[in-house]
Amino acid sequence: MRLLHKRVRAFIPLLTASFCLFGAASQASTLDTVKQRGALICGVSSGIAGFSIADDKGKWSGFDVDFCRAVASAIFGDPSKVQFVPVAADQRFEALKSGKFDLLSRNSTWAFSNEVEQGLVFAGATYYDGQGFLVPKSRKATSALELDGAKVCLKAGTTTEANVEDYFRQNHMKFEPVRFELLADILKAYDSGQCNVISSDVSQLHANRLELKKPNDHVILADVISKEPLGPAVRQGDDQWLNIVKWVSFAMLNAEELGINSANVEEAKKSQKPAVRRFVGAEGDIGKHLGLSPDWAVNIVKNVGNYGETLERNVGRKSKLGIARGLNQLWTMGGIQYAPPLR
Repeated sequence: MRLLHKRVRAFIPLLTASFCLFGAASQASTLDTVKQRGALICGVSSGIAGFSIADDKGKWSGFDVDFCRAVASAIFGDPSKVQFVPVAADQRFEALKSGKFDLLSRNSTWAFSNEVEQGLVFAGATYYDGQGFLVPKSRKATSALELDGAKVCLKAGTTTEANVEDYFRQNHMKFEPVRFELLADILKAYDSGQCNVISSDVSQLHANRLELKKPNDHVILADVISKEPLGPAVRQGDDQWLNIVKWVSFAMLNAEELGINSANVEEAKKSQKPAVRRFVGAEGDIGKHLGLSPDWAVNIVKNVGNYGETLERNVGRKSKLGIARGLNQLWTMGGIQYAPPLR
């Protein structure tokens, strides 16, 4: 009887493991869930000009929004099949992990704490940024080294404060943090003089400046104090979904490098160049390996544009923000945006 009990005890862990494996295998993939639902659910910011913001009619626009539309185009061939869910910075990762949306595309920094510690996976860097400082012109500051003793407005739930602490400490300066959860409260506090500096990603500071009462009375200092590679994130454990999101980004970069844009993508289907033929689905089984149609990449460019088109439209020289491409230029043009080949 004692021997039987031992055998039963030994068998139970194996049986439990088998049930776990069967349960995991029977779970629908994220792609299947999205297809069955008929729409992608995308987590975005509650309002950052150039990245994700809704107008008074509820229409969303921005660089991060367009990336969501690019993913929807790859899956459905239709950029409108996206539901946007605004989420606060301090809640975004938990919301993604809990399944409130399929993809987080919300000016989030690809950092160890945001990926490994949170149990998520970033699908690359769609925008290389860095943290900087916005100050009144009346302060006559030309460098962040002149900000000793400043009252700095910061957004709670981000790595912004840690970066400011590191910068001020290593330069033997002091500052007073003034924390807020909402961007609107930061701008109000800054405009009213409750703080005299705003620190955030430089791209966001360009957007913040436009929201102030007198934008021309303020300047963004040249100093960049951190690396902030921004990109989309997904839950761990679904490699197919990660590959789709990752290669949507790479497809947009490759399209720009190949000279394929929203105006000539149909003409590109007639090309005899091997790289272009693979891109448009005339050769190879790239779409099949991703679980997508052969024209998945064509649909992205046709509906949303290549990387450069999307960037310039939302945050670049053609936008209200007017930010130079800088690091986000293609590697062939002096930047660091570089995508693996579609082959």
